Amino acid sequence: MATVAIVGGGPAGLSAGLFASKNGLDAVLFDTDKTWMHKAHLFNYPGIGSVGGSEYMEIARQQADDFGVDRKQGEKVTAVEAAGGGFRVTTEADEYEADYVVLATGANRDLAESLGCEFDGDLVDVGVSMETSVEGTYATGAMVRAEEWQAVISAGDGAAAALNILSNEKGEHYHDFDVPDTATSVFGGLIDDE
Repeated sequence: MATVAIVGGGPAGLSAGLFASKNGLDAVLFDTDKTWMHKAHLFNYPGIGSVGGSEYMEIARQQADDFGVDRKQGEKVTAVEAAGGGFRVTTEADEYEADYVVLATGANRDLAESLGCEFDGDLVDVGVSMETSVEGTYATGAMVRAEEWQAVISAGDGAAAALNILSNEKGEHYHDFDVPDTATSVFGGLIDDE
């Protein structure tokens, strides 16, 4: 059983998977490669001068794979339902169980609707943690934002969902803040010494 099941392999889904897996949670991600990123070219993503959407996706997938995300490439999710205090994710090939589910399906809100998530007009209603009205269910990207469909925003939504799940699992606010071994604080000591 996975801790987190992520439906969608665009920037939001890969970011959620990366943050979750990098920090010790078992994450399974379902990616049908239908992301709009294949039609994009990024000039406005901080830290990236210019990259084609498909190239960006290759880099992001490799990074998620490197941190241990169990990526089910090409395995389409047909249903998600509450089951036994968690969730059952059904695909064309198998069934999976998880404690949490992150919906990263672009503007497709069908799974959120079938789970009974509340909507605000046409958008799935979420807070800053990206959690929906259904406990343990998170929605990201275009399904929660009207016309704010940017890769960097979606990646941030996925990260916010994963950090909230990590906070729930660890029982305190969790931060994923990487620093080099030689980093010092503004007070002059090593970060670990504070």
